[in-house]
Amino acid sequence: MFYWVVKAVLAPILRVLFRPWAEGAEHVPRTGPAILASNHLSFSDHFFAPLPLPRKVVFLAKSEYFTGRGIKGLFSKAFFSGVGQIPVDRSGGEASERALATGLRVLANGQLLGIYPEGTRTPDGRLFRGKTGVARLALEARAPVIPCAMIGGFEFQPPGRITPRLRVRPGVRFGKPLDFSRYYGMENDKLILRAVTDEIVYEIMKLSGQEYVDEYAAGHKARQHAEKRAHRHNGTAKAKAAGPSAGEGSAADGSAAGEAAAEAGDARSAAGQASAGEASAAGEAGKAGNARASAGEASAADQASAPAADTVAGPDASTAGADGAAAASSNGADAAVANADVTPRTSRGSSAG
Repeated sequence: MFYWVVKAVLAPILRVLFRPWAEGAEHVPRTGPAILASNHLSFSDHFFAPLPLPRKVVFLAKSEYFTGRGIKGLFSKAFFSGVGQIPVDRSGGEASERALATGLRVLANGQLLGIYPEGTRTPDGRLFRGKTGVARLALEARAPVIPCAMIGGFEFQPPGRITPRLRVRPGVRFGKPLDFSRYYGMENDKLILRAVTDEIVYEIMKLSGQEYVDEYAAGHKARQHAEKRAHRHNGTAKAKAAGPSAGEGSAADGSAAGEAAAEAGDARSAAGQASAGEASAAGEAGKAGNARASAGEASAADQASAPAADTVAGPDASTAGADGAAAASSNGADAAVANADVTPRTSRGSSAG
């Protein structure tokens, strides 16, 4: 009774606020046992899937909705119990068998059972591999399966988001009932159970347009969590290792840079000393050239009055000019200037001779 009260109160509010739409509601039988197999995009699926149907839908809800503490826990338990949700333990093993037994009792009472073949909400909006529990229920209860596709629910209220997005308009699409009477009595054949489950999920995929992933959603979530933990652990380890290493590297680099700078300074100092030496040598050569040039001029002056001396002085002046040229060629720019001063004077000396 509480189910219909809640629906009578919530239905107008949901329709005004979120403007949900529905297609194919006529495919759901009005009486008799049937299984409503739906994809699971968000928490809001519990509201929008039964909204357009004139009959009660009993969902197998996770037991966590009924075991919360405090005011929130009490409210959650009262609400889900009132709207016909049945708690099931999804830990596997014997818990799964008890959940199936609960589902069989619902169908035996001629009710409409809602179930999510994926077993949990999609982590990324894609459609994941179905678990074979839905096939066992269909074959053991000999009930038709109505494929159901929630549309836009993932965008409307993604996992972890409490407030829905009003700009997204959620919808539901019901397909034609699937008859598996050809497999009755084969509910213990694993290959048959897998084939029936895959056929149901395929029909849901056609209705929803989702991308299919041949992997269980629970396993995908577990791997994602493990990768995130490993990534955080590796990041922390790298940060710790990078601290001391960076300090040591900086010290080593600084020491090496200091030694290189010292070596460069020594090299520059040596080069400066060598340049100073060369400049000093050039200066001495220039002085020697000037001295020889003076000697040549003196010899040329003496030739006018002493021809015999010219015979001796001329060769000496030429030799002095040659020595000046040699000094210029070996001692750089300064020596070259000295040679330029010597050569014309030496020529005059030779002509005078």
